[in-house]
Amino acid sequence: MRCFAALALTVLLAGCSAPDDRPTIVVQRFFGECGAVYGNSTEVAQAETECGILTTLINRFEAENPDIRLKVNVVAWPGYPQLAAQMAAGDPPDLVTMHQSVISDYSSRGLIEPVEPLLAQAKIDPTGFTPAARAGVEKEGRLYGMPWDTIGRLFHINTELMAQAGLMHDGKPVLPASPEELLAHARQFKERTGKPYLIQAQVSAPDFTVAFLYTYLLAQDAPIYPDDRHIRLDTPEARAIVTLMRQLNAEGLTTTDQDFPAATAAFTQGKGGIFPVGTWMLGPYDAEAARDGSPLKGHYAVAPFPQLWGTAAPFVDGHAWVVPAAERSAAERAAMARFLAFLSRYSYDWSRTGQLPAFAAVLDRAAFRALPHREDIAALARTGKQLPGYVERQSAVQGLIGEELEAAITGTKPVETALKDAERRVNRLYAQMM
Repeated sequence: MRCFAALALTVLLAGCSAPDDRPTIVVQRFFGECGAVYGNSTEVAQAETECGILTTLINRFEAENPDIRLKVNVVAWPGYPQLAAQMAAGDPPDLVTMHQSVISDYSSRGLIEPVEPLLAQAKIDPTGFTPAARAGVEKEGRLYGMPWDTIGRLFHINTELMAQAGLMHDGKPVLPASPEELLAHARQFKERTGKPYLIQAQVSAPDFTVAFLYTYLLAQDAPIYPDDRHIRLDTPEARAIVTLMRQLNAEGLTTTDQDFPAATAAFTQGKGGIFPVGTWMLGPYDAEAARDGSPLKGHYAVAPFPQLWGTAAPFVDGHAWVVPAAERSAAERAAMARFLAFLSRYSYDWSRTGQLPAFAAVLDRAAFRALPHREDIAALARTGKQLPGYVERQSAVQGLIGEELEAAITGTKPVETALKDAERRVNRLYAQMM
């Protein structure tokens, strides 16, 4: 009888509890799960890594905004299959991390909303975005996200080996200024060190070769995408770029048989001069360069891709916070605006990951400039270029081009044939799109 009475009282009290009237927003993000380390942390300045910093930021927002109910979905990278399922079910999250190169796939179909009203409510002035960051979220004249960073490829450099090769001057690596000079440097490096000038992940990693091609086509203002349903790759500019890549392979001036983990290990073990890989590896390699016993100890530098053709126009991407299209109350939108405003105030902390800040003011902060190597790569936020805002299916297209570039670079196909085939396959993909 006593047990029954206690149970009845518990049910009664639960039924009388006040409802939670706080506005609820659902934030969906990738960047990994690290709750075991940062699940209770609110000290943003002490957090490290993308996952740690973002987890701590969300914790701090919840602590400082108890009047907002925040739900967080952590999805496996990149999270787009789950997002597609949520949208199909009519139950999308409110704010989502998205690669800027993917935004056009959603904006062109009305699946995400322009964010100018939300940015205005958050008192975020879009004129404060860096040129590269703004270009990443601006599609057909509208802003479809708050840019969060800019990411791109860099030359990660072993300066000890560069010195052995006679390619250092006043403590800085000497980088080539033309295709011919790149080959000359690479040959000199191999002759004097016995090691490849470049370490490349050429196995199951098409992103580098495509980024290299895009970078130097953009540098020459070559019209890669004349419209939203065609690509143009069978050009003299593209043939020259791919021929250079093929020559590096043919002369053994680069690694040819490594995937990304193997290439990473080779670079940290001092088995080559330069590893062209992303900004996201700046932190790990800088830590390796500080580790006693590491071949990189005290011998690590970074630089944007050298200007081999035309102007400085490195191909970049970035992350953004986007808003899936849905009906929301004024209170929910106000909560979303407050969340974006909060994140914008921590742009510097996010830049500690190695990604470049989306807000121009952070580039000029002394604290940012004092971070390792940031002076060397800050220009990327201003000179970085993206594909036109109307270009869709960039990831799928990258895969198709990458397959053909691999065939050209390894000598399986003539360069001209591979570029014709890449152009044909991409255009066929676009022709099949609704």
